[in-house]
Amino acid sequence: MSEHKNHISTYKSQIVVLFVLILLTVLTVTITSVHLGPFNTAAAMLIASVKATIVLLYFMHLKFDEKIYRFMVILVLAIYAVVIIITFFDYLYRP
Repeated sequence: MSEHKNHISTYKSQIVVLFVLILLTVLTVTITSVHLGPFNTAAAMLIASVKATIVLLYFMHLKFDEKIYRFMVILVLAIYAVVIIITFFDYLYRP
């Protein structure tokens, strides 16, 4: 078996990720005051997906882990995106 290398993140990268997540949270709250019609929900979900990706990459160390784990997460996120797109088509074309 191969040895697993531990990765230790720097404080600087953790602080940058924290501020990006805070900025995206503020953006999510701000977008609720902008009238986009049915696309308000889509915009909020897109921002939430970006935040989830950042958490997966940095706080769960997926960025520094083996590539098979990254592939599995991308596959799950692709299936999730298809389900969300189908849901929004249903929502947009309701009578």
